[in-house]
Amino acid sequence: MRLLSLHPKIIDLTLDRMHSILAKLGHPERKLPPVIHIAGTNGKGSTLAMTRSILEAAGLKVHTYTSPHLVRFHERIRVAGELISEGALSTLLEECEAVNGAEPITFFEITTAAAFLAYARSPADYLILEVGLGGRLDATNVIEHPQVSVITSIGLDHQQYLGETIEEIAREKAGILKRGSIGIVGAQSPEVRDEIERIALRVGAPLSIANQDWQSYTQHGRLVFQDEHGLLDLPLPALQGPHQIDNAGNAIAAVRALNDTRISDEAIAQGLKTVTWLARLQNLGAGHLREFVSARNEVWLDGGHNGPAGVVLAQAMRQMPKRELIMIWGMLNTKHTGGFIANFKGSVAHVITLAIPDEANAIAAEELTRVALEHGIKASAAATLEQALERAAQFNPNARILICGSLYLAGYVLALHEGVTPSAVSGAAKR
Repeated sequence: MRLLSLHPKIIDLTLDRMHSILAKLGHPERKLPPVIHIAGTNGKGSTLAMTRSILEAAGLKVHTYTSPHLVRFHERIRVAGELISEGALSTLLEECEAVNGAEPITFFEITTAAAFLAYARSPADYLILEVGLGGRLDATNVIEHPQVSVITSIGLDHQQYLGETIEEIAREKAGILKRGSIGIVGAQSPEVRDEIERIALRVGAPLSIANQDWQSYTQHGRLVFQDEHGLLDLPLPALQGPHQIDNAGNAIAAVRALNDTRISDEAIAQGLKTVTWLARLQNLGAGHLREFVSARNEVWLDGGHNGPAGVVLAQAMRQMPKRELIMIWGMLNTKHTGGFIANFKGSVAHVITLAIPDEANAIAAEELTRVALEHGIKASAAATLEQALERAAQFNPNARILICGSLYLAGYVLALHEGVTPSAVSGAAKR
């Protein structure tokens, strides 16, 4: 993509450049359908996917904006339910580049501006907007009056941009809260919840808080959601893992806060049953990568990439039917490797480490091996993904194989598995 050579690839959190280009474009951010804005450390994408699935089950047209993409850039921008076309995207980016001229702008900012243009020019009932990084100074936070703001689980991540303490990070995430717009707050630690409540009080945003104003839990193989309006007995979400119960709660609380009579309880149930979201505990079926393992091996893919994600991923693995677990692990150098891998001690038989291909910020496989060994986990390095899979199958042709540690690795895996060429975006630009 030519814009990669024209605009800085670094993350530079500020809203000045966004306000400037949007003004030149005629303020498309003020011509959008009602916005559901989602921030958080973990669970943003899954919450968005379930919210979208519920709204579409109700027969509504939904725009969505997500990042990073996994295989193709177009995954980020859905216009009334459909991935944006190559021609439409190119035209919009050229329009944004023309009005921006020689002014500095990041890749994420100019693509976000292009997305706003697409959404403003196509009718829809709602826009679900996922924060790229942080919240307060993220390029998406130019929306003045979202209908609902959602803050999913917050943990330590991106400290170099958001702050060293959990309270500082919570403060940045809570920056999406706006006066008069209800904020849905997912399950949080007490210190995070206190910080969000403090910010909400300051800006005048009413809150609906998990385990205080609403609950989401499992009972007899069903999902139960309860708030002041009553109790819903629902199917479990199609997305795997116990952590998805919390994310489903975020989505249900958000759609109920819309007070839209078109969204029935039946639509909520159908949306949960039919939701899909790539690289979130995804069981890889038929495809190229199955050639390198035994027919009896399970191969799972997850993009979790920080300590809190490691906690829920390890828990999900332990709750699956018993099988020996072998991991294929790659991470970026912006992440806390020890905080992720420590969660798997005692539950993984062997970790095969891999440098994420075509990523300048990938950690060397040998360094990841050292980290795993330091945490008392058997580990060895592989040169390629195919080699790692073959080795895992040789260790145990009946094992459960989990590929994890990065959404960037997940994107590479999906592209290779499906035999497609991924978009040429990497590093900070992909965020």
